[in-house]
Amino acid sequence: MNFEQFKQEVIDYSKEIGIDKIGFTSAGLFEELKQRLITQQQLGYQSGFEESDIEKRVTPVKLLPKASSIISIALAYPSKLKDAPKSTKEDRRGIFCRASWGEDYHTVLRDRLTKLENFLKQRIPDIQTKSMVDTGELSDRAVAERAGIGWSGKNCSIITPEFGSYVYLGEMITNFPFPPDQPMEDQCGSCRKCLDVCPTGALVQPGQLDSSKCIAFLTQTKGFLADEYRTKIGNRIYGCDTCQTVCPVNKGKDFHFHPEMEPDPEIAKPKLKPLLNISNREFKEKYGHISGSWRGKKPLQRNAILALAHFKDKTAVDDLIQLVHQDPRPVIRGTAAWALGKIGVTSVEAELLEAYEKEKDEQVKEEIQKGLELLHNNLT
Repeated sequence: MNFEQFKQEVIDYSKEIGIDKIGFTSAGLFEELKQRLITQQQLGYQSGFEESDIEKRVTPVKLLPKASSIISIALAYPSKLKDAPKSTKEDRRGIFCRASWGEDYHTVLRDRLTKLENFLKQRIPDIQTKSMVDTGELSDRAVAERAGIGWSGKNCSIITPEFGSYVYLGEMITNFPFPPDQPMEDQCGSCRKCLDVCPTGALVQPGQLDSSKCIAFLTQTKGFLADEYRTKIGNRIYGCDTCQTVCPVNKGKDFHFHPEMEPDPEIAKPKLKPLLNISNREFKEKYGHISGSWRGKKPLQRNAILALAHFKDKTAVDDLIQLVHQDPRPVIRGTAAWALGKIGVTSVEAELLEAYEKEKDEQVKEEIQKGLELLHNNLT
């Protein structure tokens, strides 16, 4: 079989099934990545969501024993919301990051990878493959970088000349020896906009992220958010796009190639107050199909409370008082108490004092005290 010719057939087929960019690389060890991951681990910069076994992350043959090459794919997603609803004083809205608009990207990319696998198996029945998206062992970005999809930006995203960094990535390990593509030259140059505007300083230096400070990570945590970050997340419900939106390469990049990626404006920019009391069933029906729902509703509700505090939304006071008194979850009760102090309406003092008297959870009591302190500071 002519390897180059078959590679071209795969490229042609990938376009037919809606893969926007495809690249090929060897299944050799990711040596540079290994050193980077060891450093990240030593510094405590990992999020905890990634595969903990570094050897698996950098050694494709540990995942597919006869691995010879890796196919990397990229699908471009929209960056602009058509007919975006406006946030009003009566109905403040939050925002989901662009990577959570439309149908869960894991589902979309797995569909394309499955079609690609089927194509390969029709041509080579005994071919071996292993595909993954985001939650797999390999680093999607390291594979994409080596396969020539784009370069690794200072913001730790893969940046493509065609679509900027607004791309979802996935890969397939195979035992077929596809000829590799050339990696791309870094094109960030001296630009450091992403580093300068990161709200929490999570971008420690070019290409190095302290995940524990990254707002995209913080919005997915389930406990109380550390005080220092509560005023930083703004109205973000899930994820953060700041280091992408300031990137000059992304200017004017907005692609609407895939119907399943089209966002519902009411989900991408939801009203905050209805999120506070949404039932599990309603949450699953409305948000279950998007990637931002994977951690469940509690982190998103906590973030919605912080967003209402960010807006100092006095119309939410009654809802927040109800949460302080009645919600069974300490994180929600405590965060609501803090938010009431931040909003700063005099009448809530009595409610917070009453809640403090009957509260059994020590952390929640601390949050109520913080709320009372904020209230006094706001009123003096």
